[in-house]
Amino acid sequence: MNPISEEKEKIRQLFASQMLAVLATDDGEFPYTSLVAFSCTEDLKCLLFVTDRFTRKYKNMEKNPHVSLLIDSRSNRPEDFENAIAVTAVGRVAPVGEDEKEEMKKIFLSKHPRLKDFVNVSATVLMKVETDFYYPVSRFQQVREISMKE
Repeated sequence: MNPISEEKEKIRQLFASQMLAVLATDDGEFPYTSLVAFSCTEDLKCLLFVTDRFTRKYKNMEKNPHVSLLIDSRSNRPEDFENAIAVTAVGRVAPVGEDEKEEMKKIFLSKHPRLKDFVNVSATVLMKVETDFYYPVSRFQQVREISMKE
C-alpha cells in the first residue's frame, strides 16, 4: 500500500470511530465553530452533516461556502499529546441536491440512525462538503497534506 493510501485508510478509520466534528464557518467578519454529527462517503471525497436552515452556521455557509471540519481522537488525557490524531478537512459546502438526496441521506443515517426524525424535519438541510484537502496531524506536530483533487 502506498503512503497516501495508508494515510487515507487511517482517515477512514478515524472517521468511522468518531461521531462528531467541529465545523468552522465564516460570515465574512468572524469565524464560527459548531459541533455537528458527520458522516463521509466511502471514497472520502464528501463529508455530510445536517443543520437547521435557521442557524448561524447555515447563514454563514450561504454567505461563504468555504468551510473546514476538524475530526479528532482526543480523550482529554495526557496520552493525547502522543496518541491523538486530528484531521482537518477543507472544502466547499452546499445543500445536497435532489438527485442524490436519498443516497446521501442513507449514508448519513447509517452512522446516525438516532437522527432520523431530525433529518426529516422540513427546516433541516443535509449538507455536503466536497473536500479539497485533508490535513492529518499526529503527535501534535507531524502534518501532511492529502489532495482529494484527482
